[in-house]
Formats: sequence, structure tokens, C-alpha cells
Amino acid sequence: MKKMIYGVDLGWASQLESMGYRWLDESGKETDLLEATKELGANAVRLRIFVNPPREAFWQKQEDETCMLGFCDAAHVVQMAERIKKSGMKLMVGFHYSDHFADPEHQDIPEEWLDDSDPQLEKRIYERTREVMLLLVEHDAALDWVQVGNEINNGILWPRGSLKEAPRQLVRFLNAGYDAVKEVCPESQVITHLASVLNDDLCMPFLENFFAEKGKTDILGFSYYPYWEQFESDKDVLSTKLKEYTRKYHKPVMIAEVGGLDHDEEGTYKIVSDCIGAMREQEGQEECGVFYWEPEVTAAILPDAYPLGAAKLAGEKTLQYTKALRAYLS
Repeated sequence: MKKMIYGVDLGWASQLESMGYRWLDESGKETDLLEATKELGANAVRLRIFVNPPREAFWQKQEDETCMLGFCDAAHVVQMAERIKKSGMKLMVGFHYSDHFADPEHQDIPEEWLDDSDPQLEKRIYERTREVMLLLVEHDAALDWVQVGNEINNGILWPRGSLKEAPRQLVRFLNAGYDAVKEVCPESQVITHLASVLNDDLCMPFLENFFAEKGKTDILGFSYYPYWEQFESDKDVLSTKLKEYTRKYHKPVMIAEVGGLDHDEEGTYKIVSDCIGAMREQEGQEECGVFYWEPEVTAAILPDAYPLGAAKLAGEKTLQYTKALRAYLS
């Protein structure tokens, strides 16, 4: 019987709580967010950390698009990590080596690092990762998993760690993060996280270069977003693709991010169920993980109306999970 990790990304949680938001359990009674999440079967939480995020925790992504970042500086992440560990849940932290979100379209070098040479950037990644890992250990919040980079198909720290322009340097950057994790906490599992799990054109160039250049990792993590990529969720297709990665690269796999439309409870329930089913079919893995990205919200409360939460408004500044996460109880 595989051990299933049912995860949730709660990077926005502490910021929302500071704004006065509260959550209800399934019976409609006010409860702590972590307790409401555990009620639906979640047993792990994923957080993210930026380098020097804006104090107000909002990012002007484009002229007409403002994104809420969450309180994702080191101090706030440590506070939230302590809370998660005390609740008995497992913990993952994803390092965004940027001052804001890092993803397939944005991998901006932190402002403080802009004038550094490549060796200096390697040292920055190593020292930043090590510093945060030490802080977490000191606060009894050692990590179960660590993402070195976030959705890094096209590289990190552009253009210095771009897959296209600097493929060897990219792997050196990533290995610096891996080494820092293992120095502080050897038992923490390092995840290499890519977007678009089903898209060979977006995943294979990275993976081929990464392993050819002796990239270090413990787990291959992937994002699965049928809504963004306009395909129908299919458990069998996903399962087959994940098996291909494991057989080719000899690494266990994980769904590090999944999400569906907040107002489509049935459809999103199916997407999550497909991920669970696909992970249960993976061979040679005793532990299999699925993480829902920011399920505690609904589009109505976010400045950019991000639509893939798994909650609904149940009153003024009051949120309640939809049926979607109940897939974790199946």
C-alpha cells in the first residue's frame, strides 16, 4: 500500500489572515485554516520563499495585472512552518530565486544579485538556501521536501541561468541549491519542479540537459493544469507520462502543483482524483504526492482574480472549501 501525501500550497494564508479572512469547516463552524484543510484529508503543506519580496506583498506583474504574493520572506515562512509542523503535517518549501514569483515566464534575478558574476550567483544560491534551511531547523521545522527553483523548464536567474543561453551554468546553479539543502538537512528530499507535465517540448529539453550535466535531485515534480493548457484531464494519460519519466531518468515523481476552476467543484474534484489515481499507479514508489496550489481562496478575493482555488465565499471575508479537496478522502 503506497503512502499518499495529500498536499496543499498555502503561501497566501498568512497574508489573508492579516487582512481579516477566516475559514469555516464543513459544518459551517469557524476554525483554523490548517484544521479545515486537515478535515478534508490533507496531510502536508507547501510554502514558497522569495529573496527580497516587496514589503506590501503585492507584485505589479504587468501594467494591468497585480498579483498577491503572500508573506513569503524568510521570517514569515519560518513562522508558518512552525505552525504547520505543530499541527502534525509534513512540509515542503519551494525556493523562488527571485524577489517575486518565478515560473516559465518569469525567472528574474533578485535586485540585490543583479551585478554578481556567475560564481557569485552560485554562492548566493548556496548561501540563501543554506540560511533558510538552518533557520527552519533551529525552529524545529525541518523540511520533508525542498524545491530548488519553481517551474524551471526554461531555467532560473535569466539570462544567466537560461536553459537556452547557459545550459551548463543552469545546472551549476541548481546543484548549488541541492548541496546547501543536503549539508543542512540530508534527509530532506530535493524536488526538481517543471511545468506542463504532458508537454515533451517543454519538459524534455530541460531534463536531457539536466541529467547530461550531472544535475542532482531526488524527485521530479510536475505541474498539472488542464484549465491553463486547454486539455481534458485523463488519469491514464497522466499515469503513462509519469511512468515514462521514471523509467527514463530513474527518479520518483510527484504532482507538485494541480488546480481546477473554483466554481466547478465536480470538474476540479475529478482533476484531483485523476492525479491521485495516476500517482497510485507509479511503480517502485512507496510514497506518492499530490499538491493543490492555493486551494484556500476563490477568484473573488484576489486582485488578479486567479480562478483555480478550491474555496468559496461564505460571508464577508469568510471562506469555506468546496467539494474539490474531498478527493483526498477517497
